[in-house]
Amino acid sequence: MISTETTLAGYHFDNCFMNAAGVYCYDAAELNQVQASMAGTFVTKSATVMPRSGNPEPRYQPTRLGSINSMGLPNEGLPYYLDYVSQQQKAVPDKTYFQSITGFNIEEDEQLLAQISASDFKGVVELNLSCPNVPGKPQTGYDFEMVERILTRVFTVYHGPLGVKLPPYFDIVHFDQMAAILNQFPLAFVNSVNSIGNGLKIDVATERVVIKPKHGFGGIGGDYIKPTALANVHAFYQRLNPAIQIIGTGGIKSGQDAFEHILCGASMVQVGTALQKEGPIIFERLTRELQTSMAQKGYTKLSDFRGKLQYLD
Repeated sequence: MISTETTLAGYHFDNCFMNAAGVYCYDAAELNQVQASMAGTFVTKSATVMPRSGNPEPRYQPTRLGSINSMGLPNEGLPYYLDYVSQQQKAVPDKTYFQSITGFNIEEDEQLLAQISASDFKGVVELNLSCPNVPGKPQTGYDFEMVERILTRVFTVYHGPLGVKLPPYFDIVHFDQMAAILNQFPLAFVNSVNSIGNGLKIDVATERVVIKPKHGFGGIGGDYIKPTALANVHAFYQRLNPAIQIIGTGGIKSGQDAFEHILCGASMVQVGTALQKEGPIIFERLTRELQTSMAQKGYTKLSDFRGKLQYLD
């Protein structure tokens, strides 16, 4: 029997696949579809203190090698998602879910976490430090001092399992510096990576950009970012305390892609662009393909190869 089950933050999941925050998670209708699929769990849309309509449309465009988006955090507000997850916890009490949140300052992060603490939420929190698509708001994950200040405050007010979603980093010294900060805190996981911020896609026929917000600048996902995502997953796997697990996100559209993320050190994998294109039925194919890759190599469980990437001597 070849198993794709995994554990993260002390919880067991029947399958290592799940959605990435922002895809098939805006409302109950979308989350229901992921819940009914072969995904091991779901993460909600990154929730803010108040509901947001997001950026003007068009704000998402599929491309030949992935996608570009500038969504601007459209969401129904944290109470909506807490209520939905509460219903799911009662219906399926042995399943664990992820609640994604993002504040626009430390005070809002504290406010969001206070709401979660006051609710009956029993899952895992993902604090998004990496949204690149809100006009006028920089990615928090690139301000290392701010990340340290946020986490210092966060862990004084919240004591449940919590991880952070990070932007991609591109320099070895930045992996070292960020890992040194993250290792100071009792994080359950880091999620690498969010989209590569501020790319540009052009329609040559019209000589125009393809999305409206920010004059066409948007986050890049899909095939474009897989090598960067793998590098980030492995770099943090090498540097973080063993208690901090990795969720691998970026460029996963096949079971082999997921295999590579796990080989680099991921305990779970999230699917974004490919899920948007194919819908939640994709989890059945991805699971089957990952099992096939494992069988070909004689592996029966993820721990047989997780983090065991080899180097050239």
